[in-house]
Amino acid sequence: MTSYDLSLLGWTDSLAAELPIDTIPGRVARVDRGAAEVIAADGHHHVKYGARVRRASADDPVALPCVGDWVALKALPEGRYELDEVLPRRTAFVRGGVSRVSRGGLSGDGQGQVLAANVDLVFVAEPSMHATDFADLGRIERLVALAWESGGTPVVLITKADLFDQGLDDLLADVAAAAPGVPVHAVSSLLGEGVSLVRHHLEGSRTAVVLGPSGAGKSTLVNALVEEGVMDTQQVRAADGRGRHTTVHRELIPLPGGGLIIDTPGIRRVGLYEMTDGVDLVFADIEELARSCRFGDCGHDGEPGCAVLAAMESGELPERRLESWFKLQREAAWMASRTDARLRKEQQQKWKLIHKEMRRSGRNRP
Repeated sequence: MTSYDLSLLGWTDSLAAELPIDTIPGRVARVDRGAAEVIAADGHHHVKYGARVRRASADDPVALPCVGDWVALKALPEGRYELDEVLPRRTAFVRGGVSRVSRGGLSGDGQGQVLAANVDLVFVAEPSMHATDFADLGRIERLVALAWESGGTPVVLITKADLFDQGLDDLLADVAAAAPGVPVHAVSSLLGEGVSLVRHHLEGSRTAVVLGPSGAGKSTLVNALVEEGVMDTQQVRAADGRGRHTTVHRELIPLPGGGLIIDTPGIRRVGLYEMTDGVDLVFADIEELARSCRFGDCGHDGEPGCAVLAAMESGELPERRLESWFKLQREAAWMASRTDARLRKEQQQKWKLIHKEMRRSGRNRP
């Protein structure tokens, strides 16, 4: 049986202090329905969720174990383990349940889903032949905002760079402008170009999750980092360079020489969730311009003395970028209102149960 040095998987003294008595630590490598594959010091274990985990996740889906989580395993009499508790997360990439409806509004329940936990880096993968489209720059902005919000550090990877005929430097400059302050690398996993830059980010026991649309070459990149074919891939179509969706689950993979990476299925749409400063960090250029607006509460929507609109009219600020900022701000505000409404409803339900129990107890008194 393969054994693991948990410190190379990210185990720390602070996590050890949170470990319940009579349990052993492990890290979630893959999640199935009601169970998970966990890497412990003595190897891989397929474990079912214990009662404590089931109760916590019934009230809050974000509490469900996810890939990257550190968990406490409790030994069962028959020699197996159960997943007894999810240890506190250092970081968490959470997407909201938002979808677009036909009349242009938003729908969703305000609840989130954790895609990866305890990640140091979020690799946002965008194939080079698609990144020139405005919607794809918007997708990069969205994923980078969520990456900042997760507590991890975003890195944008323009993949399949070998398929981009010309103007790659201009493309990288456009992407860098859409993600100010974020490293942007061109990568060709098949040719090995840029892979060493990606691996450099993962030195030591750092963990990264790679996110992006189907066909972005995420699994091919993982195979290049692992230096063997651990993830299935599909050939791209010669006509447009698009790959077929291959990965169907999220999986944590230790890399030779240190570091870990989480491969994920392709993302079609990912909603914002409980944003604080993620959007502001992505649009730091707009936030800086706004400081020069005449009015402190300027909405950048026709007010006199608006420095943001002036920058757009002069060409300094692309109109696409301002529209993207408005869109994410509206969505963040909408999700916050939905979350508040859900929490109020849960609190009301809690007090209804308390009052019902009090009335029942009063009737039973002698």
